[in-house]
Amino acid sequence: MTKNAYIHIPFCKSKCNYCSFVSFPQLGLKERFVEALISQIKSEYKGEKLNTLYFGGGTPSLLTVDEFKTLIGLFNFEDNAEITTEVNPDSVDFEYLLGLRQLGINRISIGSQTFDDEILKQIGRRHNSEQIKSAVEMAKNAGFENISLDFIYGLPTQTIGGFESDLKTAVDLGIQHISLYGLKIDEGCHFYKNEPKQLADSDLQADMYLKAIETLKNAGFEHYEISNFSLSTFNSRHNLNYWQNNTYYGLGCSASGYVEGVRYTNQDDLEKYILNPNSKISEQEISEAEKLEEAIFLGLRKMAGINIAEINQQFSIDFNQKYAGILKKYLGSGHIVETTSGYALSIEGVLLSNEILSEFI
Repeated sequence: MTKNAYIHIPFCKSKCNYCSFVSFPQLGLKERFVEALISQIKSEYKGEKLNTLYFGGGTPSLLTVDEFKTLIGLFNFEDNAEITTEVNPDSVDFEYLLGLRQLGINRISIGSQTFDDEILKQIGRRHNSEQIKSAVEMAKNAGFENISLDFIYGLPTQTIGGFESDLKTAVDLGIQHISLYGLKIDEGCHFYKNEPKQLADSDLQADMYLKAIETLKNAGFEHYEISNFSLSTFNSRHNLNYWQNNTYYGLGCSASGYVEGVRYTNQDDLEKYILNPNSKISEQEISEAEKLEEAIFLGLRKMAGINIAEINQQFSIDFNQKYAGILKKYLGSGHIVETTSGYALSIEGVLLSNEILSEFI
């Protein structure tokens, strides 16, 4: 039974210079897109009571309150369901946020990236630092008690001191959750062909990440996943569902889902999606071997790590025997540590997580 859903809203007023996600500035197609999305939900959602619903993008806050109401009204929910939407600071005001809260949206994720106004201009963000602070205050006044801010580290001209200042400013705003992402310049973004000067190298990005762990730990935040930190009880339940390798509906243009053993990705061409919202550009039935690899790969993203008793039972293996060589190598180097229930990456291991996790696959 699938009890979680992700909805991708593929519109932005303009594309940020670092962004390679699927988004379009064609706001004239928004009404037709919403109609197609409604059609997909009615066709694919089986009526389960959802534990989590997440609106991502793109810029979900380009939807009107009435559009949110229509979409949310298509689902059934558990009494304590977590309903999240991402918003951009430049596209919200108090009345809008109050309207979202009154619909039952109870978690909000604000795309901040940095409080440095010069860097915000350089990376193509439409907001400034004061708008971030104002968005947080308005969200609080609207009744939101679960507010997350996103930040990127390794931005052009960014220093460790500047990044640390960003985090301290966020903490001082009284928010409950912070997500951190190292800058990656992928094909399809403006920076890919127009690389900015004074970019952080991998060593500086690593130092920034370590500084974030120290700064947020001192502020009382739990480091519960490689990129995520929260105050007690404010872990993102929706994202934890991913890392626990559970199922979820993927709805909207380019959204990915995992239902009944099949991973799929929806049509990523906006006009093609509008014409046929049930079309997929990929569908793959996941084998038992792939499920095991995903359980390890996703589980080790959590700082609590993996529970080998559960893995052994689910997949009928002896984890310690099957992966003896990898465990010996990384336990010996200190990149993997034993826990009371299994294994986890150390902080040093997190810095090499891509290399380590690839050895399990």
